[in-house]
Amino acid sequence: MALILFYPLFLLLLLSFSLSLLFSKSRFKSKLNPSTYYPPSLKPYPLVGHLPQFLGNRRRMADWLAETLAAAPTNTVTFHRPGGVRGVITANPANVEHILRACFDNYPKGARSSALLHDFLGRGIFNSDGDAWRAQRKTASFEFNTRSLRSFVVRCVRREVAARLIPLLDDAADRGRVVDLQDVLERFAFDNVCQVSFGHDPAYLDVANPDSATCSFAEAFRDAADLSAGRFRYAVPRLWRIKKLLGVGSERRLGESVAAVHAFALEIIRSREKEGRLAGADDLLSRFVANEERYSEEFLRDIVISFLLAGRETTSSALSWFFWVLSSRPDVERRILDELRSVGGGGGGWGGELLGFEELREMQYLHAALTEAMRLYPPVPVNSTEAKEDDVLPDGTVVRKGWFVSYNAYAMGRMEAVWGEDCREYRPERWLDGEGAFRAESPYKYPVFHAGPRMCLGKEMAYIQMKSVAACVVGRYVFDVVDGSCPEKVLSLTLRMKDGLPVRVRRRCNDGSS
Repeated sequence: MALILFYPLFLLLLLSFSLSLLFSKSRFKSKLNPSTYYPPSLKPYPLVGHLPQFLGNRRRMADWLAETLAAAPTNTVTFHRPGGVRGVITANPANVEHILRACFDNYPKGARSSALLHDFLGRGIFNSDGDAWRAQRKTASFEFNTRSLRSFVVRCVRREVAARLIPLLDDAADRGRVVDLQDVLERFAFDNVCQVSFGHDPAYLDVANPDSATCSFAEAFRDAADLSAGRFRYAVPRLWRIKKLLGVGSERRLGESVAAVHAFALEIIRSREKEGRLAGADDLLSRFVANEERYSEEFLRDIVISFLLAGRETTSSALSWFFWVLSSRPDVERRILDELRSVGGGGGGWGGELLGFEELREMQYLHAALTEAMRLYPPVPVNSTEAKEDDVLPDGTVVRKGWFVSYNAYAMGRMEAVWGEDCREYRPERWLDGEGAFRAESPYKYPVFHAGPRMCLGKEMAYIQMKSVAACVVGRYVFDVVDGSCPEKVLSLTLRMKDGLPVRVRRRCNDGSS
């Protein structure tokens, strides 16, 4: 039955592609108007638009879009393919500021993005607009700015580093075994964000004593994120709806994964309520529940899942790429070690105590090194909105009502027009002033933490976690990457390494040498 329904769709796709071959690309005489100009690699075909290029580059989507945007006069292109998918992709800071700040109300997340992610994220803060978004943002904004939450985050990170991360890496060094550092960091981040989000310690990094329920939940969460992201890449945009209706293929797996994630989150919420531990607790769930507003379990579930997604996926992605870059840059590693010695007095990785919040704040070079890694490998490489009304971007690109409008943070880090001729070079010094202090750039030039009214609330918490882990790991260990070539990039909801990051762990000598 399912095959009978699919045949017409594939026949239509085949017919459209065949007809496109009858037409010459020379018919598309582009002008330099950003609304009509197409780089050679993105000239559209009749009927199918950019579908052939889209299909041909799905395995290297991030780099293909970066190359395409770099070839466009204003680093902006219009894009369309069958099924009503039409919009604008940009790596132009002026356009990004227009979308995220100047005309914020004209560019909500939109119906298409919300529908694609609704099964997984529901009406959580990352997948909602209007009053639902404002209510969550208002409460979250207040809570994220409290000193008590910051202190709680620091305690959770230090405890996880000392009790689990260091013993795991010590064991790997003693045994001389290879570990998947990306997996280790994802497990670390998962434990940490669960404790911060709803005061629950899943002990996912304790690989010697795995809990089956925790492992199932973590695997279901990863599956749900990957399959939800995959909906954006369907050649036939609405095919996922048919598969969901029939309960087949990836949609069946997605449904099972989402059910497992939702059940686990609801179980935590209910058990915490029964135990009466919500009042006065430091975790985010307790803070939302203690608010004067009365939230449903579904609403709290969506909030929890959104924070889990942000806390687990982003910091682990950023740290994985940071350690991969660092493995080939002993000069950067040496400067981080020198800073550790001056700030920690021998601690934070030299056999001393873990660094505290104030000491981490003093580590300006480490902050720059992490920031530079995220410039080249942003945890969230692409963000998308939808135009409510017709508009014209600052570079002259015309946007029509209902079009998607995306900014590509991965491509922006590779634009000479944005970062100069050395844009592809990893150079932490670009973030430091003449006295070695960290100097931030405009968030519209560096939208790794988003920008405008939707600016990431967890930015400071993310840096606390990343700097704690980086200071500890760089000070204590040397990682020999098993395969030094650039890992293949996987575009899920975040930027991941396809086959992980296998490393051999060695202890660092007392003098800091490898």
